Amino acid sequence: MDLHHLKVFVSVFKRRSFSKASQDLCLTQPTVSDHIQTLERELKCKLFDRLGRTILPTKEAEILNLYAAEVIEKADALKDVVGNLHKKVEGEIVIGASTIPGTYLIPSLLASFRKRFPSVSFQVLISDSRGIVEKVTRHELLIGIVGSEIWGPQIDSIPLMEDELVVVASPSLVQKTAVSLQNLLRYPVILREEGSGTLRETKRILEKRGVSFEAFKVAGIFGSTEAVKQGVKAGLGISILSRISVIEDLQLGTLEEVRIKGVQMKREIFLVTHKKRTLPLVYRTFLEHVLAEMQNR
Repeated sequence: MDLHHLKVFVSVFKRRSFSKASQDLCLTQPTVSDHIQTLERELKCKLFDRLGRTILPTKEAEILNLYAAEVIEKADALKDVVGNLHKKVEGEIVIGASTIPGTYLIPSLLASFRKRFPSVSFQVLISDSRGIVEKVTRHELLIGIVGSEIWGPQIDSIPLMEDELVVVASPSLVQKTAVSLQNLLRYPVILREEGSGTLRETKRILEKRGVSFEAFKVAGIFGSTEAVKQGVKAGLGISILSRISVIEDLQLGTLEEVRIKGVQMKREIFLVTHKKRTLPLVYRTFLEHVLAEMQNR
């Protein structure tokens, strides 16, 4: 049985019209009719009853349609799988990332991927979460990894890992290792810039607990996590940062974690793509690698 004949049959069955199927398939109407007649001879049955300008599928056609759609789908999948065996995973992958995943998560993922595919190179563009999602929406990037879920009708968001936001301070500024949320407002605070996933998630978590962000005494706003950490170490104020960004500083004692009594601040790191974009092989392979790596951590 010819696969092309089956595709013609499925189109005629779906459209209930030889002429509309011919338009969809870019074939002449007589050619479409010939393909259907060939199938009917091969199967020794009538597939369509012709009632003037109207056609109706027979019972045999309804059964054939169930199997034909599955056969066509599997044949297409087989071609894709076999075709990919002959394609080499190589080239450049451009990734957009917000500061936290771009600085503290992505480098290890790239290193493990290049061990498998040394012909792949990377370019990582760092921006705030909102900026990365906007670039994916405008088709300027195919893939992004961000620290805040920013909804959009054209965006697919895949959770990668759970992160925790923690209050950090200079050991000389805060003597207590645990304070109430209200007492935390007494200290000057250093913030990330507007659009930052860390800032967005901090506001969301605290406002859910009835604390307006306007109540904080802002000592400074910086455009990078490293700049914020240096400000905290210098005693400019406290800050709320991702745990993965301060883990070494906490271990070395250059920063002190201050727990908020009764409050845990959790958030997700997301991988974002455009719903209508088809990722090239090298990007699909990297996406599968990232999901597998994060599942094993």
